[in-house]
Amino acid sequence: MMAAMTVKTVVDDIADGGAGIKVFTLVDPDRWELPPFKPGAHIDVHLANGLIRTYSLCNDPTDNKRYVLAVKREADGRGGSIYLHDEIKRGGVIGVSLPRGGVPLPSHLTGFAFIAGGIGVTPFLSVAAHLRRIGRNDFVLHVISRGPPPLADMLAPLLQSGHVVIHDTWAGPRPDIVQLVGRPLADALIACCGPVSMIDAFEQASCDWPAVHVHVERFVAPPLPVDPQARAYVLALARSGQEIAVAAGESMLLDVPASCCGGICGACKVEWLQGEPVHRDRALSPAERERSLLVCVAGSASERLVLDL
Repeated sequence: MMAAMTVKTVVDDIADGGAGIKVFTLVDPDRWELPPFKPGAHIDVHLANGLIRTYSLCNDPTDNKRYVLAVKREADGRGGSIYLHDEIKRGGVIGVSLPRGGVPLPSHLTGFAFIAGGIGVTPFLSVAAHLRRIGRNDFVLHVISRGPPPLADMLAPLLQSGHVVIHDTWAGPRPDIVQLVGRPLADALIACCGPVSMIDAFEQASCDWPAVHVHVERFVAPPLPVDPQARAYVLALARSGQEIAVAAGESMLLDVPASCCGGICGACKVEWLQGEPVHRDRALSPAERERSLLVCVAGSASERLVLDL
């Protein structure tokens, strides 16, 4: 596994974010500014046990001397959240990736609607802080939770300003995602982050919307369908000169750090130089695909695919 370039951070604070949630504040060891990020961006957290996990940044991008992460302890997860909850203490050192991604917020749009399920509210906290700071009040954040919402302290200012609607499914029925999405609009953006069932309902409800005005943030990568057109090919690494035979349907995930292994986080993005890649990710834009691919899910339609590795 190639060593990943990371930014050294120190855990400055660990706070209670609600049931099973801890809020970690990471800072530069010398309190310098951290690399900038866009609203709704995320970072990879490199843990001492070898795990790499991706979390959204909750704070306003102008709050550039810290990264704030909210992590829910998932007992049945893949181990990253358990390690963070049980092993990480104040003063601990954590390596993180450069921030990437974010929720697109074109200035010409006249409204934004965000739908969050539980801890899926995290990227939208950063987005909401950004929009309020620049004077954009034309947004609503729907938070669907079972019982009290997570990160109540962070949501409090948005509740007070009328930008948040809480849907407590213990107190009433789950809201109809179709109604929350509404009819297609050419001048608005809708976005969703939450459990798989919610995202599935959101994608179905928004299928008639312009694709560029629909954004999804996923916790878990969906299973990849079997590709009947998959073919064997040679994977060439331009810098090392290595050539690797990849069998039909086999992953090319070989020598780069990875987190989700399902094409949703972007941790394993590399540049491709020659050939015809098959993109199966849900993270890269069409423009990014012209020069990049995610090796955890990508394939090749050509007999030889050259990567900048």
